Amino acid sequence: MSAITITPPAQRKLKNHVSLTQSVANSFTMAYRGILKIKRTPEQLFDVTLQPIIFTLMFTYIFGGAIAGNVINYLPTIIPGILVQTVITTSVVTGVQLREDMDKGVFDRFKSLPIARIAPLAGALLADTIRYTIATTLTFVMGFIMGYRPGGGFGFVVLAGMLVIVCSWAISWIFAFFGVIARTASSVQGISFLILFPLTFLSNAFVPADTMPDWLQWFVNINPVSHLVTAVRDLANNGTWGADAWLALLGAAVIVVVFAPLTVRAYMRKA
Repeated sequence: MSAITITPPAQRKLKNHVSLTQSVANSFTMAYRGILKIKRTPEQLFDVTLQPIIFTLMFTYIFGGAIAGNVINYLPTIIPGILVQTVITTSVVTGVQLREDMDKGVFDRFKSLPIARIAPLAGALLADTIRYTIATTLTFVMGFIMGYRPGGGFGFVVLAGMLVIVCSWAISWIFAFFGVIARTASSVQGISFLILFPLTFLSNAFVPADTMPDWLQWFVNINPVSHLVTAVRDLANNGTWGADAWLALLGAAVIVVVFAPLTVRAYMRKA
């Protein structure tokens, strides 16, 4: 009898990490999933379509006469402030929806796929930039309808909107972290607004800081939301890129560097 020789199969080398290029590609794929969710459930856009309109009208006509004498003079102050407050508030929804998806078991499936660990999270956050863009556009459009004429011109208005969107995307990593570690979607919303409301209302978004008591001015002047509002005003009203814009970008970068790894690590433990 002749002996049969069996050749062992070639050993395939397995990798436990993916390249940066594949991580980016996986993230955009997950972002496309988020866009499809918005397309199939357009009611998700109610907050970013109605809130900018309601807030712009309400705050302008309530505070305009008392603070600036009339609505027209108040618009260069309030439109950038409303823009920052509205878009940052919208980013809270990112953490809420993330918690809801995790409760449904969607992310358990993502965790088992051979994709970058950060992709499901980064993709969800990238998809939400569409929401920020809608809120930004509607705020400026409402301001224009009411008589707002930004002195910086169209180009700097677009740059101001992009700055707000980038910073809001960075801030959404904080709320995504809450979405991962919290037990319920309602608790994510509660924790997020508990932090967000003091930051947005105790800022220079609605009134000049020099009209406030000295002890409050100290907090307002170091509040990162105040720096972002000032940067948007400088860009839209004056067409200038100042120190506040660089501080806003630096703060956004620090948030992403700190909270992106924390969120991914917590997600891998709890998803």
